[in-house]
Amino acid sequence: MENDSLESLSAFLEEPIFLLEEDQKSIAAALQVSVGCEVAPAEVLNTSISSRENVATDSLTPTDQEIKLEAVEEPIPIKGNFSKGILVIHEEANLNAEVMDMLVKMLNACGHSMSEVGLLAAENLENRSLEEFKALNAHVVLKFGRIKHPINQLPINSYEIHTEEETEYLFADALSSIAEDKGLKRQLWGALQLLFNLSKGTK
Repeated sequence: MENDSLESLSAFLEEPIFLLEEDQKSIAAALQVSVGCEVAPAEVLNTSISSRENVATDSLTPTDQEIKLEAVEEPIPIKGNFSKGILVIHEEANLNAEVMDMLVKMLNACGHSMSEVGLLAAENLENRSLEEFKALNAHVVLKFGRIKHPINQLPINSYEIHTEEETEYLFADALSSIAEDKGLKRQLWGALQLLFNLSKGTK
C-alpha cells in the first residue's frame, strides 16, 4: 500500500483528505528529498482549504442557497425602545419636526411616551412577510398612510379599531396629512381615545 501512487489511492477514496500541519511538513520534506523541489506546507494547506470551499459551494442547490440567504435575513428595523409594544408605521421616509411634535403630544395625551413606542418607515416593511411582521410582537399597531405589505389585507376601516389575535390595529391617513388638517386630527384623536380606553373629552 505504501508504494501505491496518490492517483491509485484516489480511486478508493470518495472524500478529500486533509492533512495536519505535522503531516504537511513531513510530506514537504520527503518531496524535497525525492524530487529536489521545495513545497511549502502553507501551499498544501491552502490547496486543501480551497478544495473544501469549492466542494461546499458547488454542493449547494439554488434552493439551498435561498434558504441560506433567508436564514441571515436582517430583522425589520425599528427606531425607538418599543418597550410597550406600540408600533407606529408611517408612510414618510422621515418625520419632520412638526409631525413628530404632533405625534409626541397625542401619545403623551394617551398616557404613553416615545420611549414606549417603535417607529417603522413603510419602506423598511416592503418585501417583508406577514410572519416577519408578527415576529415583532407588537400589541398595538398604528398605521399612517400607504404601505406595501400584507397587513393591508386585514378588514380594517380607517379610524376604526380592529383586533386581530392579540394585536389591536388602527389605520389612518399619513401623519403629514393629519398634521395639516384639523378635521383629521380630531378624527385620529377620537380613535386614539377608544383604542387606549380614555374618557372622551376635548384635546
